[in-house]
Amino acid sequence: MTDPSSREVSEALAARVGAAHVLTDPRDTAPYFTDWTGRAEGRALCVCRPGSVAEVSEVLRYCSGHGIPVFPQGGNTSSVAGGIPGPEGKGVLLSLSRLARVDSVDTDTNCLIAGAGCTLEQVRAAAEAAGRLFPLTLASQGSCQIGGNVSTNEGGTAVLRYGNTRDLVLGLEMVLADGRVWNGLRSLRKDNSGYDMKSLFVGAEGTLGIVTRVALKLFPPTPARAMAFAALPSPAAAVTLLGRLRSEFGQDVDAAELFSGPQLDIIARHVPGVALPFAPLPDWAVMIDIQCARDDPTERLHALLAELLDSGLLLDAVPALGGAQAEAFWKIRHGVSEANRRHGLNFTHDIAVPISAVPEVIARCEDALARHWPEATPHTVAHLGDGNVHFTAIFPPERLEEPGNPARLGGEVAQVVHDIAVALGGSFAAEHGIGQRYRASLRRYKSEIELEMFRSLKAAFDPQDILNPGKLL
Repeated sequence: MTDPSSREVSEALAARVGAAHVLTDPRDTAPYFTDWTGRAEGRALCVCRPGSVAEVSEVLRYCSGHGIPVFPQGGNTSSVAGGIPGPEGKGVLLSLSRLARVDSVDTDTNCLIAGAGCTLEQVRAAAEAAGRLFPLTLASQGSCQIGGNVSTNEGGTAVLRYGNTRDLVLGLEMVLADGRVWNGLRSLRKDNSGYDMKSLFVGAEGTLGIVTRVALKLFPPTPARAMAFAALPSPAAAVTLLGRLRSEFGQDVDAAELFSGPQLDIIARHVPGVALPFAPLPDWAVMIDIQCARDDPTERLHALLAELLDSGLLLDAVPALGGAQAEAFWKIRHGVSEANRRHGLNFTHDIAVPISAVPEVIARCEDALARHWPEATPHTVAHLGDGNVHFTAIFPPERLEEPGNPARLGGEVAQVVHDIAVALGGSFAAEHGIGQRYRASLRRYKSEIELEMFRSLKAAFDPQDILNPGKLL
């Protein structure tokens, strides 16, 4: 059987989703084929934009019947090129952006059901309108889509309190590789009736099935809030600070974000409207966010900061004086990725280690960077409460001109950083997934038996290897 031509594929898909939703003009398809960093590019026969689970099913039936690869894409905000097709141009990019309806919000069950194409911001707003909280928070929440968040098991800034996306998913609706639909949109807190199928698909990056709808956990709102920035001499002092915060506030510690001084400096230089809380900048700082359902934590936080200043653990502390300043603090945190991208040739890593090892992993990575690439500068931001460290190496712009860069240089730096994290009992991929960028690291660090289990799952769900080929495995 010969492969169908691009025209044949486009016409067949147009008959299933409507001609207006099959894009072939390069001016229309270009935004789908390049990731937001501008470093990963691919090609496909067309971009297909189904508007319902039935249409997704029909598209998969057709593609499966003809052995055509399918590359699912959400908001195209992946930092590991997880939603970009390969360079061969033989497949179909399947955009889920039209599945953008919030179906229901059940405040008795505390469950929201939404289409995969809903932006994270849309989901959060729907929960808020019903007097509830959906706690996943990302800098890209106006663009990223909930189906992609589920498929990559995103972490975000509230993992310390609420867990990763996996912990927020109650049920899924999936379209399998052959087009069959599995309706697992259950809102149960307890279901011990066999294998937990939804967990197989969370974090699978579209390689086992395509998420079309999601049932999500909601929580009571936390209107009482206190925030502060604390200046510290070292990451070790930051870990001690986290321990004191947890002892005082328990689960009400919503976020504890660690910044290096150079990272704060880059944010101030490249993100308009940012006002840093310190001048001059300290070597290290932690942004603290305490959120409570009832009692105002402001006085308790201020008292704790005063005690730690007196003890010498903190060098300075700047509380947020009201909601506007709290939002200004969060603007600093959400400006990290954009600031780094604007500053130069940067390689940001998504490692995780036990919290007690955060100071050591930072020190080792900085030392390795100085030894191997003295022209590079280290910048760090970390979700301190869960040990997820984003260590960034920024190189002079001229390194872009060297043959093979940035891919070659990025791979070399990543191996050094990943070796350090894994040696400390950590992971090379904490919250962003594998995509294309970390496939070599997956082979390097996963045991053969674990890779064999991965391959067995892939073969069981997608024997033709048409779902997001070239990603993860």
